[in-house]
Amino acid sequence: MPENSNVSVAVLLPCYNEEVTIGKVVRDFKIALPQADIYVYDNNSSDRTAEIAAAEGAIVRKEPRQGKGNVIRAMFEDIDADVYVMADGDDTYPADAAPAMVEKIAEGYDMVIGDRLSSTYFQENKRPFHNFGNRLVRGSINGLFHANVTDIMTGYRAFSFTFVKTYPVLSRGFEVETEMTIHSLNNNLRLFEMPIQYRDRPAGSVSKLDTVGDGIKVMGTIFRMIREYKPLPFFGGIGCVLGVFGVVLCGTVTVDFWNTGMVARFPTLIGAVMLVIAGLLLFVTGVVLDVMAKNDRKAFIVESNSFAMLRRR
Repeated sequence: MPENSNVSVAVLLPCYNEEVTIGKVVRDFKIALPQADIYVYDNNSSDRTAEIAAAEGAIVRKEPRQGKGNVIRAMFEDIDADVYVMADGDDTYPADAAPAMVEKIAEGYDMVIGDRLSSTYFQENKRPFHNFGNRLVRGSINGLFHANVTDIMTGYRAFSFTFVKTYPVLSRGFEVETEMTIHSLNNNLRLFEMPIQYRDRPAGSVSKLDTVGDGIKVMGTIFRMIREYKPLPFFGGIGCVLGVFGVVLCGTVTVDFWNTGMVARFPTLIGAVMLVIAGLLLFVTGVVLDVMAKNDRKAFIVESNSFAMLRRR
């Protein structure tokens, strides 16, 4: 951003035991965004993360609730700015990409995504299951929302004031980035993907990710948000499967009755009818919840417009 710009910028760095890298990260963002306020939220670190960040000139605050999602919730609630830049404290994201991300938010985008996967991620990241997980999550979400987002789970993002103040952070851990992307796609927000040069953690810096545990949480978040944001395909699909299965069973009983004039399989008939009824109920449930989800999206648009108007004033 220009030096004389009146746009206020906040750099958000959630941290947990990042004493090896946090000093360099703060210095890099001070150079890239000299006008920005840099916030380091220490999430119960047992090392010198907070001390080093404060010595480098960052504004250090503590968040006692463990988990990245909890930290981001506190950041979004506490900090007011025109533009927010969020990165990790592990020195895997280049600070020199931040000014261009800020410019895009100033142009009117709601969220800018730092796209690792289009550049160096698969070369730098030495954890094959992480790479597989990124592809799986990307394919699932893009298929469901008919989108084309390349990097669903990146931690390097920029946000507008309206996005930050209207986004409900529900996740507690690392699945929060996936939740952000689904929230944006569901509400048709203005997204911009910017390729960045990802680098792996330097020597001595240890990842806090649990490949299996966090992967299960991410998939659970996708499942939950599909149920909430796309209830008609979710419940209607299950209902159709049960209904078709019930109709097929009813058909076999009907064929027997046609040939013999007797209903010999009453348990099958009763089970088939119950499956058909369950399928219809699930389909109707999907229709009702789909109407409610559309009303929620309408309410979100009204709320976002209200926040934007208040900010302009």
